[in-house]
Amino acid sequence: MVRLALLMLLAEEPRNGYQLMQEIEERSGGRWRPSPGAVYPSLSQLEDEGLIGATEREGTKVFEITDAGREHLDQRGEQTPPWAGEDDSAAFADLRSQMGQTHVAAMQVAHAGHEDQIARAADALAEARRKIYLILAEEDRPGAEATDEPPRNV
Repeated sequence: MVRLALLMLLAEEPRNGYQLMQEIEERSGGRWRPSPGAVYPSLSQLEDEGLIGATEREGTKVFEITDAGREHLDQRGEQTPPWAGEDDSAAFADLRSQMGQTHVAAMQVAHAGHEDQIARAADALAEARRKIYLILAEEDRPGAEATDEPPRNV
């Protein structure tokens, strides 16, 4: 998925790795931002395969699609971009809001709470993290890594 997203974006215009990550995040409405650990090795692999090329511009490495890369995309036919998801922005907005509110509450405990309160807040956050990962485990997604693949349903 990361490779396809990179090729599709580079078919539009040359970009550096950071710009590619930002663009994917923006186009997915914040639902997906592939990690540098997924993007940069993918860019290297695409370059090794001759599908993209890299040049140095203003102190940064900029990637652009090659003719072989365009041909590769053409052979795949029309595809929905990997960052395009279902229109579930209300659920995602609610999740982001809850994350922000949880962060604010945890910081208040960290700054104003006593040692026992801070320890209990840390336990509550650890439990919330475990429950959230269990939600992800409910969906069978073989081979997908949470940080590198766009979510199917947010």
